[in-house]
Amino acid sequence: METPRPDSPVDLLVVGAGPIGLACALEAERVGLTARVVEKGSLVNSLVGYPTQMEFFSTPELLEIGGHPLATTYYKPRREEAIDYYRSVSQREGLDVRLGERVLEVEGDAGDFEVVTSKGRHRARAVAIATGFFDQPNRLGVPGEDLDHVSHYYKEPYPFSGRRVVVVGAKNSAAKAALEIHRHGGHVTMVVRGDEITTSVKYWLRPDLLNRIKEGSIDVLYTSTVESITPDSVHVQTPDGPLVLPADAVLALIGYHPDFGFLERLGLDLEGDARAPVVDDATMESSRPGVFLAGTVCGGYATSRWFIENGRIHAARIAASLAGLPAPALEAVGQP
Repeated sequence: METPRPDSPVDLLVVGAGPIGLACALEAERVGLTARVVEKGSLVNSLVGYPTQMEFFSTPELLEIGGHPLATTYYKPRREEAIDYYRSVSQREGLDVRLGERVLEVEGDAGDFEVVTSKGRHRARAVAIATGFFDQPNRLGVPGEDLDHVSHYYKEPYPFSGRRVVVVGAKNSAAKAALEIHRHGGHVTMVVRGDEITTSVKYWLRPDLLNRIKEGSIDVLYTSTVESITPDSVHVQTPDGPLVLPADAVLALIGYHPDFGFLERLGLDLEGDARAPVVDDATMESSRPGVFLAGTVCGGYATSRWFIENGRIHAARIAASLAGLPAPALEAVGQP
């Protein structure tokens, strides 16, 4: 297929160059359509922000797109392998990807959209939103949350060696951070809203964390909430009353959510407590004709509903809908 010129209209303009965004472009080109991807950050920006050497839940074949094999040294791929894989697929397929370009508005109607970005305008017959949720952290909503020593992301343990660290949360990010910081010389106290470390934590992390808690290597306050944060402490409400924890650093790892403001500016309808965008499951078309959604952004606050593994079907359904083809079965996704 002839690659569209930089200024030429395309059949599909994809917003977001994560794994599912790349899959949307790839699947569109597989059925003879032209596609372009616009991304405000780096290629697979969310994966770049994941913790160093993070292991995926899934085996390689469930993360593959376009029939390209994902080689891994381990049984489950690591973050670095996945980043290299998606970069390689994008380059081998010659996908038209524009990085560092934020989408501001989508003007026009189905068949003739004009997508306004921080660097210009793109014409497209249809638009696919594949922006994920990792750029929008859930907030504690307490005084002191914006202090310099508070972060909603965890990358690696080395900055926390020899320091008192309060980790807020009890899911995968919090579990990994607590374990790694402990093993690299930090003193960790976890503040957990519920009464246990959630059972959704990866099966190789949860027993390790529970054992470290049991032996006293990692402290934990269950059924507790953060009331405020100061430059050197965290004020916590516990079942036994208020408690002040000394803290050199705070990691508020309580999850993430899609950019609802952006979705609303596009005129998309959101529904339910999860604020999930309304879509046609067969085509992934939203309430705004010609605008499609793919990947984790489809779940709203229910961020555990869609992953790379099952979100790939969205890309294939969008491509099929635009090409006038039957919606593909799940097992066909990722095949060349």
